Amino acid sequence: MRRVITALIALCGCLSWASPARAFTHLVLPGETLAQLAARIYGDPKLEYVIAGANALDVGGATAIVPGMRLEIPAPAYHHVVQNETWYELALAWLGDTKRADVLANANLAKAWVPPEEGREIVVPAVISVIAGENENDMTIAGRYLGDVNKAWIIDAYNFRKTGPFRRGEVVLVALPDLTLTVRGKAEARDALDRERTEGQGGLHEVQRRADSELPALLADVRGGRYVDAVARGNRALALGELTRPQLATIHKALLEAYVALDAPGLAAAACKAWRANDPAARLEPGPPDLVSPKIRAACKSP
Repeated sequence: MRRVITALIALCGCLSWASPARAFTHLVLPGETLAQLAARIYGDPKLEYVIAGANALDVGGATAIVPGMRLEIPAPAYHHVVQNETWYELALAWLGDTKRADVLANANLAKAWVPPEEGREIVVPAVISVIAGENENDMTIAGRYLGDVNKAWIIDAYNFRKTGPFRRGEVVLVALPDLTLTVRGKAEARDALDRERTEGQGGLHEVQRRADSELPALLADVRGGRYVDAVARGNRALALGELTRPQLATIHKALLEAYVALDAPGLAAAACKAWRANDPAARLEPGPPDLVSPKIRAACKSP
């Protein structure tokens, strides 16, 4: 299965996901340092390396931040488990691939083969991209970013690789299961999201116009059986911002079909619920029942 490049950001509440973003933007103020930001947002100045890694900065001091610089601040997300969800489909939706289920489950002190309890709130780790240096391997990166060389398996599992060295300049994705925000950090994340949603005149029009441009390709992905691409494209469209109800209905219906095809019943049920919430007239295709997939009917069956 091709790797899904999902936007790990808001899905407009369609899957009961509480956090609207995996990262937020901060505009550097005069006198601020990476250590100050890390202390305020994460509660530990030593976590400056997280911000440095996410923004390709040299935490050793060769590169300083300056007023006006826009920084990406990594942040975890949270999700309330709905009925029939599994770690594998949650990993697909949140982390881009079912093979990352072990990493997601481990971050929640669980096992991937044991489904999470309905109603449980789980944490989705923040993920940063770092550039491998000379003679770096999974253990050195685990030691630097996860604080334990024995967690090298997390680096390998997330990047679909065997243990060993990285090529210099190779991009390495690092999941940070222990990263949390302070109260002030959470407030800054909310404020940053609010600013992004309200910034500029005509912003809402542009968001909805961009969503319209994605819909034909989304429907074509579903018709062509490109379900992984459809999931990525649909979630990316939902992440754009405030969409119209017809747009949301179209996207969620497409996601319903894609999730059913990918054998993700929990996500399919949530997508069907969101489809119907945004289109009161929504109904399965007319005609004999055998013309509609039994799995789609099961996903849309009322409790």
